[in-house]
Amino acid sequence: MQSESKETKETQDVAGAPDVDTADVTEAPDVSTPAEAKAPFVPDSLVGTEYEVEVGPVAHGGHCIARTAAGRVLFVRHALPGEKVRARVTDGDETSRYLRADAVEVIEASKDRIEAPCPYSGPGMCGGCDWQHAKPGAQRRLKGEVITEQLQRLAGLTPEEAGWDGTVMPAPGDKLPQGEVPAWRTRVQYAIDADGHAGLRKHRSHEIQPIDACLIAAPGVSELGIEKHKWPQLASVEAISATGSSDRQVILTPEKGGRLPLVELDKPVSVLRVEEHDGGVHRVHGRAFVRERADERTYRVGMGGFWQTHPQAPDILLKAVMQGLMPRKGESALDLYCGVGLFAGGIAERIGDKGAVLGIETSKRAVEDARHNLQDMDYVRIEQGKVEQVLPRTGIAKTDLIVLDPPRAGAGKQTVKLLSALSARRIAYVACDPAALARDLAYFREGGYKPRTMRAFDLFPMTHHVECVVILEPIKKDA
Repeated sequence: MQSESKETKETQDVAGAPDVDTADVTEAPDVSTPAEAKAPFVPDSLVGTEYEVEVGPVAHGGHCIARTAAGRVLFVRHALPGEKVRARVTDGDETSRYLRADAVEVIEASKDRIEAPCPYSGPGMCGGCDWQHAKPGAQRRLKGEVITEQLQRLAGLTPEEAGWDGTVMPAPGDKLPQGEVPAWRTRVQYAIDADGHAGLRKHRSHEIQPIDACLIAAPGVSELGIEKHKWPQLASVEAISATGSSDRQVILTPEKGGRLPLVELDKPVSVLRVEEHDGGVHRVHGRAFVRERADERTYRVGMGGFWQTHPQAPDILLKAVMQGLMPRKGESALDLYCGVGLFAGGIAERIGDKGAVLGIETSKRAVEDARHNLQDMDYVRIEQGKVEQVLPRTGIAKTDLIVLDPPRAGAGKQTVKLLSALSARRIAYVACDPAALARDLAYFREGGYKPRTMRAFDLFPMTHHVECVVILEPIKKDA
């Protein structure tokens, strides 16, 4: 057990012992003060305390569950189920419901453990990856276990009831030999330290881990050489590498009052700046957008707007959605949280000009891009605003198909209720968070919809993130 801090110990002694000589204690409280006016209780921090524990199952968030001999729950990173480790507490105190910890020594290793390929992966270092120390196949099994647990706990569904075979599929080309890491991340946000060096944030921390290279960065990002250059007066540099073109872009966020440095990178690049006064993104030089490709269409993505980070993700997800929805000529459809129009474009191509597609997106810039990207299809309309506010104003009472790709927090009960009332024959839900997905599936069940099929894709290798596509259909009412 780590000893309590000197400051905390002195405060407790002075406040709790009337016979203490306070003359030697700076600003000691008046010992005659009534009890109700005394300093508030400060629980003892357990940070740094170490426990030898047996590691239990994986949990959502990139860690595993363990318990101390006294029964206290630990969420342990850098461990694997079934291992015995020495875990050092990184967050929590005597009153915490659970503690966070790192496995700083592996006493008995899992057969799924490997040496992390990245030199910056491990306790106290970069927080960008969660499973560098696990074999690729084991990573996918762990993600599958998390999805299963979240479905059961939050939606009351077994994998079979969700229409899922329990597997998490890698993207083609990502199934590499042990010790090799897929270079998939087409967007990397580097934090800049006080000396102007680029690095990545440590787990749950503002501290920066300087790096020479990021193994999961896509080649188009790595070739810019961000890590080799100094970035004075900047807080962050985000690098974007389009996979549908040779477009490269960096987005610079200056420190408060900071000036932009001269950007001279190893490859041609457009430069954008995040403005201090409004947080908006503005072009400095070059294109204000990058060009991406999916489903044989080109999509403009402007000002650092959202696009899937794995180069194969747009086509993989679009194919899964189209296979599940099976759009028919002349149907109507909604694409909610539509971004720059990926799914709206895919549906529109398949339903033809006798059909109709409405996309809804909150980002003004993304709406402009979606309208540009789909301008050749006059039966597609894009509206700007929150789904739960815009949809009721449209007057739409019925539609054939719905696809929604909400942010990590999910769609939520109110939005799901609106969608369930539209009598769609099929709904495609694209989710990057299993917990949010499971909660929303429970809401859909209340609204009369159940999963028909579910697929899971490992589009974020080495991290705990996973992408799911669920196809829902109306629950048949008893005759």
